[in-house]
Amino acid sequence: MDESQFELAQRQQEAQLQRAIDGRVQYKGESAEECDSCEVEIPQARRLAVPGCRFCVDCQGLLERRA
Repeated sequence: MDESQFELAQRQQEAQLQRAIDGRVQYKGESAEECDSCEVEIPQARRLAVPGCRFCVDCQGLLERRA
């Protein structure tokens, strides 16, 4: 792989990452205390870091991988 191909691949990867960041869900409001999916308690640190979250980290990850 020559340098120009590497740079092109790197730019494409950066663009894909930026699209994912731009398309992320923006939460607002009060976070759930329990996950809407598995009913496990959502840690306070997550509720504060992601206002309005409805799912625990594991369930949110599963949802994002399916999307």
